[in-house]
Amino acid sequence: MTAAIALLAATTVSEMSASAQIGEPYIHDPSTIMLCDGKYYTFGTGGGGLISEDGWAWYSGAVRPGGGAAPDAIKIGDRYLIAYSATGGGLGGGHAGKVLTMWNKTLDPNSPDFGYTEPIVVAESYEDEDCDAIDAGLLMGPDGRLWLSYGTYFGFIRLIELDPETGARMEGCEPINIAIDCEATTMMYKDGWYYLLGTHGTCCDGVNSTYNIVVGRSRNVTGPYLDNVGRDMLKGGGKMVIAAGNRQTGAGHFGHYVEEEGVEKMSCHFEADFDRSGRSVLAIRPLLWKNGWPYAGEPFKPGTYEIESERRGYALELAVDFVRMQGGMRGWRRDPNEPLVIIENQKLEDVIDTWPEGDIDVRIGDYMFRPHQRWTITEVPEAGGYLSAPYYKITIEGTDRALAATADKEVITVPEFTGAPEQLWRIEQLTDGTYRIMPKEVPGTDEELVLVSVADSTPSLGKFDFNSDNSKWNFRDH
Repeated sequence: MTAAIALLAATTVSEMSASAQIGEPYIHDPSTIMLCDGKYYTFGTGGGGLISEDGWAWYSGAVRPGGGAAPDAIKIGDRYLIAYSATGGGLGGGHAGKVLTMWNKTLDPNSPDFGYTEPIVVAESYEDEDCDAIDAGLLMGPDGRLWLSYGTYFGFIRLIELDPETGARMEGCEPINIAIDCEATTMMYKDGWYYLLGTHGTCCDGVNSTYNIVVGRSRNVTGPYLDNVGRDMLKGGGKMVIAAGNRQTGAGHFGHYVEEEGVEKMSCHFEADFDRSGRSVLAIRPLLWKNGWPYAGEPFKPGTYEIESERRGYALELAVDFVRMQGGMRGWRRDPNEPLVIIENQKLEDVIDTWPEGDIDVRIGDYMFRPHQRWTITEVPEAGGYLSAPYYKITIEGTDRALAATADKEVITVPEFTGAPEQLWRIEQLTDGTYRIMPKEVPGTDEELVLVSVADSTPSLGKFDFNSDNSKWNFRDH
């Protein structure tokens, strides 16, 4: 509610990457993230905001005049509309406030086209008002109509319609009450439903802040917004989207970012990051959907996994000879008093001498928790990242043998990880909870390709298709 790039040391990045963006991601009440000319922007309370070259490392530098609180942003055509609050929510000792909008052709303060228009007041509240004019949230509906929600705990959340050409309030538009008991609202539309996301709980109390983000939905933009058990948000309803976790508390100010079908992200701030002096930080999570309801995914955690194809449930593995373990066939007529013996897993040293020394192809097969099927995922902080996470290397457990993309648009393993772009991978959780695995670069092409299963036993690289299980993978910790 109210209220230059230097690489960090690898250990610091590793410690923080599971919970927050890196760099200097310090912000309160972040707006929806905007992509402009290859850079990411978000704005916060107090003016200004953050810029990122890759979506992973964030630094101050975004420019927003007007000060005030809790902005939001949206791109309409080739322009950017910014909404923000001049006061309200108890700022300055009262509940009188204003919500204003302004335009810019670009968000890059170094561009010759940079320059904000004069702000326009679109909503007001007064000392005795039952709604604070603060915490603006913008939505462009599927019919091209532009909506703005606003309000705090000090009364109702209200909805008004704006003119998408001017950013002004539509003539004759009267505010509609759509929720209570929340603030920092915003909206999104998906599959015939309008979703109202609000921040519930207490803010601005550091490690003691109880902020969390809840949601209701409606077939009509004006409501009623009901949660998963039918409670109206006008009566305090709301289904949880994200709360405290990963040593961070006070999740607030939801933002929605769609990369493409099946790849969605959400942004918010955490009021207090326990590993960064309790400061308010920007966080980006995968946005998942289940039974028509959104919820935040968890940051990907490095570790050793089976990489399982969603297509068949088979595992990615080295194309090497299967080495049998001792024991062979066991009869079913055994002495019941025979002592039980623990059979150890097959070890790397038992089989590595049977593997070729150069490049080794990969395939997909039945998972048997064998060394040629165990992949260690490790962050590579010096390689940068993408929206929400760093790049990773994928190696066979206990070795430096690395998964790599080839100029033939195939995948192999190379004997040693060198940090080459074709050996770096982005791992993104999809809206259904599965993952896509994408090389940073494929040699000889600018195409964005992902790891695919073209048949039950054949991995390759191909175009991402969310509607095909060939493009989807799971990480199993067996």
